[in-house]
Amino acid sequence: MSIDVSSRPAVLFVCLGNICRSPLAEAAFREEAARIGLDAEIDSAGTGDWHLGHAPDKRAQAVARRNGIDISGYRARQVTPDDFRRFSHIVALDANNFADLRALSPADATAELSLLLDHVPGREGQAVADPYYGDEAGFDITWADVMAGARGLADRLKG
Repeated sequence: MSIDVSSRPAVLFVCLGNICRSPLAEAAFREEAARIGLDAEIDSAGTGDWHLGHAPDKRAQAVARRNGIDISGYRARQVTPDDFRRFSHIVALDANNFADLRALSPADATAELSLLLDHVPGREGQAVADPYYGDEAGFDITWADVMAGARGLADRLKG
């Protein structure tokens, strides 16, 4: 995987509905990028359209808030063909969304696709746990996963 470090990276995090994992990944990456001084465009989206315009799940908001981040202003959106040209990196939260992104990717796509945990040594190919159908504790596990992935990806992009 090559990275053009001469330009500002643009990173899109993608899960299914854009109300749990991907907004948490966006928040974690924003926090990590700010911490290490990485200037990047950062957003999140979903492959599905069920939650368009909705705020993140209340449990996702709660875990972010417990970690000092307010994501209440985020709004769910769906991946568009233009995202594959606008973003330098599109990061899926699990293999199903990765496969969906590959299928959605237009012929002139320029974004590099990866799984978030590919950026964590020893976790390559693993999915960030989907906490949606579980309890609050699942969101803490998801937060730990997205923070680890955010650190790895930010370090890689910072060089």
